[in-house]
Amino acid sequence: MKNMHNNLILKNLVINPDIQSALINNMPVVALESTIICHGMPYPQNIETAKEVEKIVTDNGAIPATIAIINGRLKVGLTSDEMEYLAINGGEIQKVSRRDLPFILSQEKDGATTVAATMIIAAMAKINIFATGGIGGVHRDINESLDISADLQELAKTNVAVVCSGVKSILDIPRTLEYLETHGVPVIGYRTNNMPAFYTTDSGSSVDYNIGSSREIAKAMKMKWDMNFNGGMVIANPIPEKYSLPAEEISSVINLALDEMKKRKIIGKKTTPFLLSKIAEKTEGKSLASNIQLIFNNAALAAKIAVSFTQIK
Repeated sequence: MKNMHNNLILKNLVINPDIQSALINNMPVVALESTIICHGMPYPQNIETAKEVEKIVTDNGAIPATIAIINGRLKVGLTSDEMEYLAINGGEIQKVSRRDLPFILSQEKDGATTVAATMIIAAMAKINIFATGGIGGVHRDINESLDISADLQELAKTNVAVVCSGVKSILDIPRTLEYLETHGVPVIGYRTNNMPAFYTTDSGSSVDYNIGSSREIAKAMKMKWDMNFNGGMVIANPIPEKYSLPAEEISSVINLALDEMKKRKIIGKKTTPFLLSKIAEKTEGKSLASNIQLIFNNAALAAKIAVSFTQIK
C-alpha cells in the first residue's frame, strides 16, 4: 500500500526541473502560494506582484517555487506561461484547501492553493519554508459559525515553516493564537514581541519568541524536526512601518466590511476574498498597496531563512 501511495504522489506531483535540481543539491527553495495570483488582486497587478515576489526570493539567494494545480497536477515551480494563465483566469479557478485536493486532481481541474494546500504540496516536494501574506485563523463569529481555517490544522501537522505578517486582521487573533498554542505550533516574532495584524505591526497580542536573525530561526526549525516534533511554525514578520495602516482606521473599515458580509450571507471560502476586496475598496486601494508590500517583505525574509536552513542542514 505504501508503494502505491508513493507512486500516486509521483504521478500527480510535477516539480520544475530547476526546483528539483536545487532540492537534490541542497540549495535554498522557498514555496509560494497561488491564491495571491487568482484571488488576491486584479489582473495585471496579480501577475506583476507574483513575478516581483519571485524576483525578491531570487535576489535574496533562494529559488522561488510558486505552487498551483493545473490540469489535475500538483505543480511545484510554475512557468511564466502558467502564471499568466492563472492570472488571467483567476476568477474561474477554484480556491483549493486540503479537503478539495482529491477532487481537483481526480477531475483534472485547475486550482489556486491556499496556505494549507501550499504547505501540503511543499512538504511532498521536501520544501521546508513558505512565504505568504497572512495565515487564516479563528473567525470573529466563531460562536455562531464554528469557522476555523484549515491553515491552523495544517500548521499543527505539516513540517513547513510559514513566514507571514501574522494572522489576517479580519480574524480573531487572540483565539487563533490560543488554538496554535493548544496544537503545539510555535509563533516566532521576527525582531518583535508583538503579533502583527497584517496591515498593522501590533495586534495587541504577544508572540512566543522574539528572534532577530534568520540563522537562529533556521536552527529552531532544524531542532524541532530533528526531535520528530511534527508540524510547522509561524514566523510573524511585521509589515514595514512606512506601509502600515493606522489601527483605528483599518479596524473601522474591517467592521463595516464584516457587517456587509453578514448582510449578504457570504460564508466559507468566499469570505476572505470578499473582505479583502471590500477593505481595498473602502480604503481606496491603500490596503492593497500595504498587502503587496508585506508580501514582498515576507518573501525576502523567507529566502534568508531558507539560505540559513540549507547551510546548517
